[in-house]
Amino acid sequence: MSAVRSHSGDKVAIMVLSSNPDRPFGSLLTAMVTPFTDDGAVDYAAARKLASWLVAQGCDGILVNGTTGESPTTDEAEKKELVAAIVDEVGGQVAILAGAGSNHTGHAAQMAKDAVAAGADGILVVTPYYSRPSQKGVIAHISAVAEAGGVPTMIYDVPGRTGVPVSPDSYQKLAEHPLVVATKDATGNVGAAAGLKQRTGLVWYSGDDMLLLPFLAQGGAGVIGVATHAVARQFRQAIDAWDAGDHSGALAAFVSTVPAIQAINGAGMQAVMAKAAAQLLDVIPNRAVREPLVTADDDEVATLRAGLVEAGVL
Repeated sequence: MSAVRSHSGDKVAIMVLSSNPDRPFGSLLTAMVTPFTDDGAVDYAAARKLASWLVAQGCDGILVNGTTGESPTTDEAEKKELVAAIVDEVGGQVAILAGAGSNHTGHAAQMAKDAVAAGADGILVVTPYYSRPSQKGVIAHISAVAEAGGVPTMIYDVPGRTGVPVSPDSYQKLAEHPLVVATKDATGNVGAAAGLKQRTGLVWYSGDDMLLLPFLAQGGAGVIGVATHAVARQFRQAIDAWDAGDHSGALAAFVSTVPAIQAINGAGMQAVMAKAAAQLLDVIPNRAVREPLVTADDDEVATLRAGLVEAGVL
């Protein structure tokens, strides 16, 4: 389907993935972990099962090869094959977004090309990390990667990890690019979201599980979650209740997820704990990760289990 956005009076046609242009990638996406076998290989069969389970739980979008998917430690061939597997499994049912994150613009651009060749509907581009480019560099990087992919593109603004925020002026300039349609906002600055959304016309997604309802209240489209590996059904209930004007119902559904969110995200080891949660729920066979991440130990899993029990999912 197509939609029209207006930039400086010019009509620019762009592709959207949803019948609702305010939610081109859906409203509930999970930044999916990448399952590994016991010997460290990508477990594509487990990834397919996990993607199908997330869709059954209410996700209408899947992010593959994000940092929660351990993208820094998977190679180009693995990334491309993983996208192809998930597209084959649930493509056409939900939006498939693929991460194209690197502080090397050429590398990120190639990841975008590979993901689209494998069937991804859109790409997620994180601001270049560690090298801390200027805002001109941020704009140039995101624009180049978007053009390489040639599909609807989401900015990933997570300065706590990259060291570089996207400035309001950069958002304004990036919004002029016909392929840049949305942002995953992990800045924690909910108060700025409404103004930036209004000025730029971009679609705003929360990149923080705990901020789902505040972002919806500011006109946000939804969330790209991690704890949703365990509590996607409750997140779906919260979003649907919010959309129906049942704000107390949305709050009740969301509050039920808080113990799981804290157990999975609280220590900052989201990929590690999300895998452990998926294993506890018998969705993936193990909780193996690749170094420098370290597999959750038994004490950590016990704490996680307690959070999932309190959230009512175990």
